[in-house]
Amino acid sequence: MEITCPHCSFSRSVDPARVPDRPVKVTCPRCKESFSFDKAALTEPAPPQEPAGAAPAGESETPQVTCPACGLTQPAGETCSGCGIIYAKWEASQQAKREEGAEPGPETQMTGAGDHLAEIRHEAPILTAAVQPKAGFWIRFVAYSVDGAIVGLVQFILGWLLVFATGMTGSMTGDGQLAMSVVSGLLGITISFAYGIFFIGYCGQTPGKMLVRIKVIRTDGSAVTYGHAFLREVVGKFISGILLGIGYLMVAFDSQKQGLHDKIADTYVVKL
Repeated sequence: MEITCPHCSFSRSVDPARVPDRPVKVTCPRCKESFSFDKAALTEPAPPQEPAGAAPAGESETPQVTCPACGLTQPAGETCSGCGIIYAKWEASQQAKREEGAEPGPETQMTGAGDHLAEIRHEAPILTAAVQPKAGFWIRFVAYSVDGAIVGLVQFILGWLLVFATGMTGSMTGDGQLAMSVVSGLLGITISFAYGIFFIGYCGQTPGKMLVRIKVIRTDGSAVTYGHAFLREVVGKFISGILLGIGYLMVAFDSQKQGLHDKIADTYVVKL
């Protein structure tokens, strides 16, 4: 199959199997100009000539639109047939970037380089944190249950090690047992808080969240710091808990699936 640049007439033979069946955007390796190429147009028969006196073609043609991300001209619709973006969401993300002073995301395009003019490189449009899919109540409950089991196991092991290390396995008095209970309780709370702060601050995911593929991020899309992890896991969850768990139940009803602790720490929990 021959692909010819309409700008400089440079052409190259390309294996038809490497070219998608849908319209794509091509960049000429000689003049660096981009143009649309439709494989199907080379194989479909030419349209019949319009009879004399027929209405001008432009009056009956399907409305065309140019994709703002990849530049492909195509029939009007809600999504691009070339790169697959949804126009409304793409425009919302670009508007948010302009308001934040950031550069627009890379365009989805088909580049020609070396001996393969039709080599394709697709880059997904960058979405702001506000439009990313959020994790709901039940998937977060599963992750919380997994993390609770892990923390409980660690607390059990360290508690028994503490008992054996102090040599008070069978000779503890009432006061000794009370002191050991207090120490074990404080140790358990410390382990629970340290577990959440470390994993959320380190990568935004505890092992439970990794298992169900969800992640904690800032509402501006940036990574969570250890300071925000402390605010979320200690301060925020303490307040969510003392309000009879209502702070956690907010996840099921909030439009952005934020619990009270998420709102306090300015975070989202998104699906990966």
